[in-house]
Amino acid sequence: MPSSTLIWLLAGSVLCLMELLLPTAFVEFMLGISAFVVALLSYLGLGNLWLQVLIWLSLAIVLVVFSRRLLQPQRRKSKIIDAVIGETLTEIPLGQTGRVLYEGNSWRARCDDDNISVPPNQRVYVVGREGTTLIVMPENVLHS
Repeated sequence: MPSSTLIWLLAGSVLCLMELLLPTAFVEFMLGISAFVVALLSYLGLGNLWLQVLIWLSLAIVLVVFSRRLLQPQRRKSKIIDAVIGETLTEIPLGQTGRVLYEGNSWRARCDDDNISVPPNQRVYVVGREGTTLIVMPENVLHS
């Protein structure tokens, strides 16, 4: 029967190669790296198989969680960074919808602040979208 070190090396190699063939956002790769670490521990004398499996699972979970945090894009805190300018075609009454000219098309829109009414022919920033309704803020409110 092959030694546990050889089995962990083989498992680590297979998992890392599987990541190349079937990308899983580094999950298989992290499992493979964990298997290589356990193979090293096994080679250094850690003989208990259940302890090896426990170390492998624990290390794999830590590496997967850590890699997710590193690979996820940072969320922006401000809505205005991605804002695009549009122009109201009709009035947007308090808490209701109106029409906005955005990228050459007429869109249904509502103000992000329900306490603000937006008159027609007013420049607005498009700060979001819910389905086919744009969420806008008047330019004068954001620059004052």
